[in-house]
Amino acid sequence: MADNNQKSQGQQLQLNLKPEIASGEYSNLALITHSHSDFVLDFARHLPGMQQPEVCSRVIMAPEHAKRLLGALQENLYKYEQQFGRIELPGQPQRTIAPFGNGRGEA
Repeated sequence: MADNNQKSQGQQLQLNLKPEIASGEYSNLALITHSHSDFVLDFARHLPGMQQPEVCSRVIMAPEHAKRLLGALQENLYKYEQQFGRIELPGQPQRTIAPFGNGRGEA
């Protein structure tokens, strides 16, 4: 069993991307809910003239996979900002991702 894990860690994963999936879905809204055993990510789009947002894709994953997704997003956002500059969110104060402190060093 350990040998299989070591072999699979050294190999790259190759994905089959069907043409009808390759073009993707545009989403400008994500709704995230969870239960004890699952995270549900609903990706939607809300465009001018639409009465309500339309869910275009739903992804359901285990909590462990959701945490891996968070880490992968953080890593890729860091790389993106290193290459293209900081992503500014209008109307939101700058803050750290870490859930502690305000950076003033107060005890």
